[in-house]
Amino acid sequence: MTQKPSEREEEYFVRMEFERRKQIEMEGQKKLAVEEKERLKSLHFMKCPKCGMELIEIDYRGVKVDKCSACEGVWLDAGELDAVAGLEKSVLDGLFNVFKR
Repeated sequence: MTQKPSEREEEYFVRMEFERRKQIEMEGQKKLAVEEKERLKSLHFMKCPKCGMELIEIDYRGVKVDKCSACEGVWLDAGELDAVAGLEKSVLDGLFNVFKR
């Protein structure tokens, strides 16, 4: 004689299956997000945010400054502005002279 599962048991197993599938979907979305972030990074790494051309990294007295090869925009990474702000005026003038046209 077969017993029919109660409604509560059936609801429990349906809910458990839903949670399992939801977890699998969330893991898949996280993996895609990481892959998309890496893809975008590879597309934009060392590219000018303004015009999209290559950035050239210049090391000036321990501060790495990025300058666009086309529009000549100057870009600073995190912490570099603080480093530039801490330079003496004569050193800072020298840095600006490097980037003059």
